[in-house]
Amino acid sequence: MKRYDFNTGWTCRPLSREGEAIYVTLPHDAMRTERRIPTSVGEGNIGWFEGGDYEYKKVFSVPAELEGQKLVLEFESVYHNAEVSLNGEKLAFRPYGYTNFYVDLTSHLRPGENELTVLARNADQPNSRWYSGTGIYRPVWLWAGKKDHILLNGVRIRTLAINPARIQVEVNTSAPGTVHLEILDGTSHVAASTFTVGNDVPAATELTIPDAKLWSPEAPNLYTVRVSFGEDVVEEHFGIRTLTWTPDKGIAINGRRTVIRGACIHHDNGILGACTYPEVEERRVRILQKAGYNAIRSAHNPASKYLLDACDRLGMLMMDEYVDCWYMHKTEHDYASYVTDWWQQDLKDMVEKDFNHPCVIMYSTGNEVAESAQPKGIALQQSFTDYLHALDATRPVTCGINIFFNFLSSIGLGVYSDDKAKKQAEAAAKAAESAAEKKPKKKPVGSEFFNTLAAKLGTDFMKFGASLPPCDWKTKDAFAAMDIAGYNYGNWRYKKDAKKYPNRLILGSETLIGDAYDFWEIAKTTPQIVGDFVWAGWDYIGECGDSSPEFADYTSGKPEDRVRGGTNRIDMTGKEYAEADYTRVAFELDKGPKLAVYPVYEKQKPTMTGWQLTRAMRSWSWHGCDGQETEIEVYARGDSVELFVNGKSVGKKSLKGKCRVLFRAAYEAGELTAVSYNASGNEIGRDVLRTCGPKTQLRLEAEKAECTPGEMVYFRIRCTDEAGETNPMEKQTVTISAENGALMGTVNGSCSYSGNFAGDTVPTYFGEAQAIVCAGAPGVVRVTARSSGMEASAEVICKG
Repeated sequence: MKRYDFNTGWTCRPLSREGEAIYVTLPHDAMRTERRIPTSVGEGNIGWFEGGDYEYKKVFSVPAELEGQKLVLEFESVYHNAEVSLNGEKLAFRPYGYTNFYVDLTSHLRPGENELTVLARNADQPNSRWYSGTGIYRPVWLWAGKKDHILLNGVRIRTLAINPARIQVEVNTSAPGTVHLEILDGTSHVAASTFTVGNDVPAATELTIPDAKLWSPEAPNLYTVRVSFGEDVVEEHFGIRTLTWTPDKGIAINGRRTVIRGACIHHDNGILGACTYPEVEERRVRILQKAGYNAIRSAHNPASKYLLDACDRLGMLMMDEYVDCWYMHKTEHDYASYVTDWWQQDLKDMVEKDFNHPCVIMYSTGNEVAESAQPKGIALQQSFTDYLHALDATRPVTCGINIFFNFLSSIGLGVYSDDKAKKQAEAAAKAAESAAEKKPKKKPVGSEFFNTLAAKLGTDFMKFGASLPPCDWKTKDAFAAMDIAGYNYGNWRYKKDAKKYPNRLILGSETLIGDAYDFWEIAKTTPQIVGDFVWAGWDYIGECGDSSPEFADYTSGKPEDRVRGGTNRIDMTGKEYAEADYTRVAFELDKGPKLAVYPVYEKQKPTMTGWQLTRAMRSWSWHGCDGQETEIEVYARGDSVELFVNGKSVGKKSLKGKCRVLFRAAYEAGELTAVSYNASGNEIGRDVLRTCGPKTQLRLEAEKAECTPGEMVYFRIRCTDEAGETNPMEKQTVTISAENGALMGTVNGSCSYSGNFAGDTVPTYFGEAQAIVCAGAPGVVRVTARSSGMEASAEVICKG
């Protein structure tokens, strides 16, 4: 079938409050422009956005060349409880807000104009533990096929061997006939085959690929298969790679052990809300790779197609995850009401989406599901695993289980239940009715309970708890029902469990940043430990409770201004925290040393939990703070590291058994230097931070020099000296304007932010902020930043 763009010409209007319909182009997230208010029933889980229901409409006529053909709409995702109607006739309902689904229009179209209506519900708060977005936030496509056509998702490619390379191509058609295949490397012909297919029964053929270029994270080579069936032509990209998982070799790609260095991410894209775009997902993958990660966990819902495409092209591995809850509610109106009835269709759609993507190496059936401590939940996990194996036998199945939480749940502490979720929702509703300052105290439930414990008692408490014998008893049966055991915060169990269960493969499905070094040292010599996914790789909207770590001078004190949890290595603008340097050093991708400095003038550290390692940053520019003592961190591999301030040694520390050391020193403008040494005392690395000059100017920097119409272009706003060194002490409120482009919004890296991200004015955060502009017509996109008499501009060439 042939795909047509169906993303323009839509209108969107609110149903939960007054408002006129506006014209929109998909993808569109209606929540991102909502107010953030203290009466939000979703509260900090969704970043204090209002939530609401929306109606999308599109009036269209079927082009003459498509009349008489089979016409199917594909919605890549609608959040949530989507209802699709055509000319007033309801055609589909899909409750899950993160899955792609199809609606057959063929027999329901009428001559001339047709009106398509999509209802997206999100007034039923609370329904999510993080920012969900609202509406048709992923693309919509119209698929058309004549009577004899290749079915949707009707081409599947599987690698059978790599030496020599041999693949199987399976094709499913609407009628019997002859299929012709051609394998392309770019535009070059590689191989071909012709075979016969039956009626609605898939047929397969095998092809040998001469001198094949294999796909791997280090060399993500892609091929194209062109499938012709009558007049119908379908192309699919694929990679040639094998995947195995065994206790003696862990996860192996093309026979070579690959240790997962992973990052958990949520689906939102900052300023853009839940919307997904190809260039945006590719940018995110590139930045995560630079930070040291080779894998993504799509937490806690199926990844978008654009993200999978980017991972294929760039060599980023993917663990695609199904859902956050099973049959017990975590919030009153979440997906637990539907999983029992919909899980088979949901998993089928996820596998059909993922099958041809070489980046996908694993499926996850859930996250921190307390049901996995119950016989019913264990049986459900086994059903998930068996069904996924039936759909796709080429990839392993896991589930992220919070080991300690399973035990706590089994004794009634913090356990999720429909009753507790309902009481939580009632308390939130009452809070919304009262003054924001007088919200009733709610009993923490589920992950909120667990996060509260962690914040109060520290990370060792969590890891110690997970190492207790009852935690083993309450997880072993669930782990036996999956291919790879997913340990959330259970790294103290690794060595013991690897010995006790010699056939168990262990994945750190969710871990703390401070444990990266210990994980890597164990994984290097223990193949059963297949990898690690840190929470979280990239900052996201929502899940912003009392422990959101922010400095006092960047907070308003209003709960509703908390917008992010700050549990990340990369902030919402794509800027690395110092923790990214620590990650690269811990994984031995960089020997260091790398410096980070706690802001000298900040006397009171923000609340920190195990999800944050540090709030130090790469700057030695703290004007007016001379003589004040501060904390300095150095990340390095080697025998020892020495710190110097303007050439004078502050001290020397051993790196034995660690890659992070802390010093204290008085700030003195000039140079801060770290030098690392080997065991013989020879210098093996050096890092220097320099103080910026006293004169400040505004800089606006485009991340790319060229773009295409409709492309999202990122601009970095910085307060710098004349040489371009950022001044973190400079605070400015910057206004952005764009010519030949639409300003999508502005944001900074703070966990606290007033209003939504759709405005044109943004305060800097330690001297920096960001704007995104959607490029207009071919020509020059010009963006200007203004603040306090300062002005800066940047231009990007837009090519048609």
